[in-house]
Amino acid sequence: MKKKLSVGMIGYNFMGKAHSNAWRQAGKFFDLPVDIELHTICGRNPSAVEKAKTQLGWSKAVTDWREVVNDPAIDIIDITTPNDTHAEIAIAAAKAGKAILCEKPLGMDIPECEAMVDAVKKARVVNMVCHNYRRIPAIALAKRMIDDGILGDRIFHYRARYAQDWIIDPNFPLVWRLQSKIAGSGTHGDINAHIIDLGRYLVGDIKEVSALMETFIKERPLLAEAGAGLGAKASKKMGKVTVDDAVSWIGRFKNGAIANLEATRFAYGRKNHITLEVNGSKGSIAFNFEDMNRLEYYNSGDPEDRRGFRSILVTEGVHPYAGAWWPPGHIIGYEHTFVNTFADFVKAVVSGKSVQPTFADGLANERVLAAVEKSAKTKSWIKV
Repeated sequence: MKKKLSVGMIGYNFMGKAHSNAWRQAGKFFDLPVDIELHTICGRNPSAVEKAKTQLGWSKAVTDWREVVNDPAIDIIDITTPNDTHAEIAIAAAKAGKAILCEKPLGMDIPECEAMVDAVKKARVVNMVCHNYRRIPAIALAKRMIDDGILGDRIFHYRARYAQDWIIDPNFPLVWRLQSKIAGSGTHGDINAHIIDLGRYLVGDIKEVSALMETFIKERPLLAEAGAGLGAKASKKMGKVTVDDAVSWIGRFKNGAIANLEATRFAYGRKNHITLEVNGSKGSIAFNFEDMNRLEYYNSGDPEDRRGFRSILVTEGVHPYAGAWWPPGHIIGYEHTFVNTFADFVKAVVSGKSVQPTFADGLANERVLAAVEKSAKTKSWIKV
């Protein structure tokens, strides 16, 4: 009989649902050395967290995260709470000797992230930031191709755009993601963080940036009741928006490649639109999350009369993660990226080895986020 790892998850809304599904499914599709127990789910609203416990498959529900962190029966702490609580929970979990999986962005600012990195280093616990897009099979294949030199020995460009439209209505209420005291930043830390992480994953660390940021709607209706997403209800009172709505920046990687990134929640028709392209000395790759099972590849070595982008359907057993799922051509979706991520994390917890992206990666991403913000404020180039 397999040994068991017990998980305590703090938070239960959108990410809580995605994470719960991944914990349930990881051992069913990946050959894990342990069984996973969904031990305790935690949230501040007693009735809501009790409902989530039943709906999402957890054994126990509590309203105090300290109870989860201090429970000796729990091996892993999964943090899906608003950004302003990440550091306190993660540091306490590290001191309690728990393995930690934390949603992005890692913390509110560089000092918080540094404290979190110091805590997990001191405790020597396995730690990971949940940048699930790294484990899209097409993205993992792109990483393999770049590392193998398929695009050449030099990368020239990394271009990425992450676009949504869910807050474009001026009557959409002032949810926590639009308040800097809770979220830290807006579009910047929420979705720009993802394409920054993908840039560092695929191309390397970033050296310097030049940016602009904009808040298009300065005031919004206050919330009539607690909520964070599309179903949030507005009141007639107004409050100030204290985060960015859009960010655009250029930069330079340490290896000389040029970065060009844009993130916005003001792009009508774009729901969760992630596109990226990497151009190297021998070829290019391009990816669109709305067609997430494909990777476009251009090989400059092809005969001149047959050059063009080819479409690779990344569903074969030889492709990263794809072999755990369905027969070739049977595509996977958003939820599978979390299952792939959690399977890697569980294996790392069992072996005691590091698994990327670690909290140190989260700190590195935060340094880029902070540099972009500073550049936008000072209207100058900023070194990371």
